[in-house]
Amino acid sequence: MAAAAGRPKALIAWSSGKDSAWALHEVRRADEFDIVGALTTVTDAFARVSMHGVREDLLRAQLDAAGLPAVIVRIPFPCPNDIYEREMAAALAEAKAQGVTHVIFGDLFLEDVRAYRERQLAGSGITPVFPIWGRPTAGLAREMIAAGIEAHLAVVDLNKLPASLAGRKFDAALLAEFPASVDACGENGEFHTFVSAGPMFSRKIAVRFGETVERDGFAFADLMLA
Repeated sequence: MAAAAGRPKALIAWSSGKDSAWALHEVRRADEFDIVGALTTVTDAFARVSMHGVREDLLRAQLDAAGLPAVIVRIPFPCPNDIYEREMAAALAEAKAQGVTHVIFGDLFLEDVRAYRERQLAGSGITPVFPIWGRPTAGLAREMIAAGIEAHLAVVDLNKLPASLAGRKFDAALLAEFPASVDACGENGEFHTFVSAGPMFSRKIAVRFGETVERDGFAFADLMLA
């Protein structure tokens, strides 16, 4: 994790979705930090990004295109919160030992999530940074699309959206279909995305689509490297 002179070293909290990708883009444009790795939680039993269900080989293709080393936090399934926090703390302690002083998050407006992150990092010597916090999400979604973000819905919450939207492209047509109760960026957990192209990548990641699986109230689109 060699840092550029004069800039603090940071990790990006990377979910494989559009918000973390856009946070990376914004931070790189501001040129305030040297992003030296992407911190991602992977559920070990499935070799998939936790919550998003994205295959690990897709994650690694993303990070290769973003020019970022992977910092993988492996957790079991199911994963009690104390185990999650222990494994995350160990990864952050190792990063701190290598000179990392900040972690970049793509959170938008959930105060409880931000407060949790701040509590977990308190006293660690690592400072959380929220570069897209408070941005109106309808405008932010359109800005991402206009800038060339290409993403698909990897997961949808079946209490809020139909299973047929799993795998759909995140574009203006999709935004127009969302009910008024659904946040344009899915910040309330309505959906999660996988980003395959955008200004934070050196190249597009070609994906193909497998079956959609419904489990525990969610529909997961199985995205694969093409």
